[in-house]
Amino acid sequence: MKKKIVAVLTAGCMALSLAACGSGETSQGENEKEKITFVLDWTPNTNHTGLYVAQEKGYFEDEGLEVEIVQPPEDGADALVASGKAQFGISFQDTMAPGVVGEDALPTTAVAAVVQHNTSGIISRKGEGMDTPKGLEGKKYATWDAPIEKAMMENVVEADGGDFSKVELIPSTVTDEVSALESKSVDAIWIFYAWAGVATEVAGLETDYFAFKDINPAFDYYTPVIIGNNEFLEKEPETAKKFLSAVKKGYEDAIEDPDGAAEILCEAAPELDQELVKASQEYLKDQYIADADRWGYIDPDRWNLFYNWLNENGLTENEIPENTGFSNEYLPE
Repeated sequence: MKKKIVAVLTAGCMALSLAACGSGETSQGENEKEKITFVLDWTPNTNHTGLYVAQEKGYFEDEGLEVEIVQPPEDGADALVASGKAQFGISFQDTMAPGVVGEDALPTTAVAAVVQHNTSGIISRKGEGMDTPKGLEGKKYATWDAPIEKAMMENVVEADGGDFSKVELIPSTVTDEVSALESKSVDAIWIFYAWAGVATEVAGLETDYFAFKDINPAFDYYTPVIIGNNEFLEKEPETAKKFLSAVKKGYEDAIEDPDGAAEILCEAAPELDQELVKASQEYLKDQYIADADRWGYIDPDRWNLFYNWLNENGLTENEIPENTGFSNEYLPE
């Protein structure tokens, strides 16, 4: 759902990305590295920092891996991982939902939580009454027109005593949240605070904000997550564990030294705004693990709570059984 706002990559970038995607087969040479392709969900940002830290510090190499990090094709990371052209990628529990079960189920599994809690919510200009969901009545909300998105919005607005039918839904064309709010082309936007929320702070724009998880516990789902290709996970479980061991070290380093990690990300993606990256990294250092025992752990109760909510509200074509779509077995202790 979050990825509906995807700019179409150029044909050249598409070709490079797909050419970089290996089959994941084990190298036979004694000194050769096993090749892994990891596909992002979007352009590089602080959700991805641990990957770049692991790359820069040689953690993948230490595990005998050669990892290529690529940007997604137009149809996204999920399709590329499902096809086996990439072994791992970034997805989200909500966007995974339609493909978790059924005839058209995608052969992917969430194997690690990038951040422990849902840091998304609704941002608006400060002082205009949208600090709570009911305040969205009569205001312009930029929607992706996705069923799960709108059901969640309706749930939080009506839980706050509001009437969702009074919220003005306009098609989202937002690519820059600061500009969109300042120009008043839109009043409220669904964001991930670690990037777009922090961007408003860096820009000096005063805002109001409420988080979905603070209103309905079912909305404290996992977003984003690292997904793996099921066939690869089954055939190469030890390689998957080595990969996640290196990634875990990368994210732990980003927690311990957010400034240093931000510098590594900016070196890998020099087009990024360094001030924003450093501020975002400072925010995320407390979110990667938060109150969990270790990085990457997916709490079955919280995973199931969200999918049960989808089931109860008829938001998936097929009912999703509990403990479907994720696994903690590849995570290092």
